[in-house]
Amino acid sequence: MDGLTSKAVIAAVYFGFAAVELALGRFALKQKPTRRNLIMDIVSALSVPLVVIPTVLVLAPWVAELLLPGRQDWLAHLPWWAMFAILLVADDLTQYLWHRLSHTSWLYPLHRAHHSAEYMSVSIVYRNNLIYYAMMPGLWLSGMLVHWGFETVYVVYIVLKMTVIIGAHSSVPWDEPLYRHPLTSRIMWVVERVISTPATHSAHHGLNLADGVTHYRGNYGNFLFLWDVLFGTAKITRRRPERYGIEGLAPIAWVNELLWPAHAKKVDAGEWES
Repeated sequence: MDGLTSKAVIAAVYFGFAAVELALGRFALKQKPTRRNLIMDIVSALSVPLVVIPTVLVLAPWVAELLLPGRQDWLAHLPWWAMFAILLVADDLTQYLWHRLSHTSWLYPLHRAHHSAEYMSVSIVYRNNLIYYAMMPGLWLSGMLVHWGFETVYVVYIVLKMTVIIGAHSSVPWDEPLYRHPLTSRIMWVVERVISTPATHSAHHGLNLADGVTHYRGNYGNFLFLWDVLFGTAKITRRRPERYGIEGLAPIAWVNELLWPAHAKKVDAGEWES
């Protein structure tokens, strides 16, 4: 699998989930997206994967050469499983930490756009301030590792990761039927502690902590939910919140949320307030 094929597969997964959401009448759940939300979803869905992320991945090798000149492909001899494990740490663990930091520090305005949507859907997968992605350590480290010989393994890794992330954001609860049967329920006990699922990630997007499901102070994992389990930020209920968004959300222009740091006037005590 090459880079172009991996992009095609990710796009197929994305639009596949979107088609199922539309077919089942679950696109953006039961909330009718406002003009503002539609603009934010479309702008971010086009600009992040087509402009911001490719730009970082193009610039990262230049940074790699500044750090270690003339070392292109110097790690290409490593076995695939070692490369995969390194990517899990360099990309996914750092994204967990970046995500967690964005909920507990002055960085929150860069992430606010992702939570201001009152719904779960594939349409919010890339919905974040563009600076949030441009500064994401895992993207830069991934680009450097690709330059150092990880390209083949990276394209497989990113397809797996994005499939999990897209599925976790979808309003179609693919995990729900698997909780009902005794055998698959036991299998899901392991799965939901390893990767992000619709139940665990939707809890992170919930509106109200008092509902017993919402957990925006945790469930930060993107590909691996295992990081939440290991670092004590996991909450598993196998249920989804009834409502999504940010408590006490102050109105703000979509341009501020996506293109430069917004001023997060008031959010719940569990999220950052500036």
